[in-house]
Amino acid sequence: MTPCGRTRREFLWQTGAGFTGLALTSMLAEDGFFRKVRAAELPPVDDPLAPKPPHFAAKAKSVIFLFMYGGPSQVDLFDPKPVLTSKNGRTVKLETRKGAVGDVTLMGTPRKFAKHGQSGIEVSDLYPNLANRVDDMAVIRSMHADSFAHGSAMVQMNTGTLFQGRPCLGSWVTYGLGTLNRDLPSFVVLLDPRGGPIGGAPNWSAGFMPATYQGTQFRAAGDPILNLSPRSPTTRAEQRAELDFLGHLNEMHRDLRPHETELAARINSYELAYRMQATAPEAVDVGRESESTRRLYGMDDPKSADFGRKCLTARRLVERGVRFVQVYSGGGHLDQNWDAHGDVNKNHNVHCGETDRPIAGLLTDLKQRGLLDETLVVWSGEFGRMPSSQNGVGRDHNPQGFTAWLAGGGAKGGVVHGATDEIGYAASESPVHVHDLHATILHLLGLDHTLLTYFHGGREHRLTDVAGKVVRPVLA
Repeated sequence: MTPCGRTRREFLWQTGAGFTGLALTSMLAEDGFFRKVRAAELPPVDDPLAPKPPHFAAKAKSVIFLFMYGGPSQVDLFDPKPVLTSKNGRTVKLETRKGAVGDVTLMGTPRKFAKHGQSGIEVSDLYPNLANRVDDMAVIRSMHADSFAHGSAMVQMNTGTLFQGRPCLGSWVTYGLGTLNRDLPSFVVLLDPRGGPIGGAPNWSAGFMPATYQGTQFRAAGDPILNLSPRSPTTRAEQRAELDFLGHLNEMHRDLRPHETELAARINSYELAYRMQATAPEAVDVGRESESTRRLYGMDDPKSADFGRKCLTARRLVERGVRFVQVYSGGGHLDQNWDAHGDVNKNHNVHCGETDRPIAGLLTDLKQRGLLDETLVVWSGEFGRMPSSQNGVGRDHNPQGFTAWLAGGGAKGGVVHGATDEIGYAASESPVHVHDLHATILHLLGLDHTLLTYFHGGREHRLTDVAGKVVRPVLA
């Protein structure tokens, strides 16, 4: 008699796909599993963006995620390593790509670190203005991720996985909490004028969720969305009548195809676009702000004007109830972003110069307006940089240890959590994985990452998959 399965996987396949699968099917049917599958596939009857209560009392209402695309260098910005400087020029063996270990030459930083604020957190001279806000920041020096490549690392930082096709953090937030303003998107993305990040739209995609939850790209100047205004002179009443008729036709089509969530999302997008014609231009019109406010964000300097405009736009959006705003610094390739292979000092001089005053201004402005307590600001790249040299003055990718920080929204100010080893290569004390960062962000929004799930493909999915723990030492 042939044994049933030589391995555990073969046993499960044979029993599940064979005669015993009939009993399993009966048991699943009794538990309502198949009803759950069918119900999950149908578009929701209720408004998918209606405000929803959090799992518990929330500290933050909204998030501004400042994404430093390309990988900022922790040892040149927020993680001082005097031992690395003392070992400058020495040869050591490090993993520079997954599974590839080789000899590299250590390179200390030319930047000067100093203690700032009452907390005495050390920040390099590349961020002189932001350094004055350290008492509002929880600096995590022990971040780590799973990929050395920009594309998969970007997707992981945004969606929790290394592969495209999953909902991103902003989508999970809007799915879990809904919107606070029906006249604006709940999730907005502001890109760098030099181009979008590698991988493009999957970084703000809703994945297998309805398209309603995906991010909406805004331009920081002019019409926030191209083709938002009608091409020919049309009255609001005429537009309303056209949309009502179009909506009637779409609903008739949808009634015959109840599984098409894309159509439901399209109907909602038409209605949102109609409302946004009046609200979105005002929301991004930073010209309505005072000259002193625009100067606070560095908009008086051509170097920082663009990122300053985006940060000010982000503040105006969360002020108007937008749940999640992601602001990108860096686009295109190599020195157009933080990917400092050629010359890390030259590269970071440019990008820190573009972002220093705007980020410091954002934190200052939010605090002055009483918005920092309810707005969580997150700063991170997809990974960090190696403590070794590349081409003598550059640094390669490093997911083993890097820095991120949180401010406001229930994060504890003036603290440093975790540490990398003595040369700044790998997280060595209280490591924080991307899953842990996501769990912490959701927690501050009042969401339990283990309970925020979406049923798809026969099982419950969550942002943090089967991992993730809240980093409680950074909570206020």
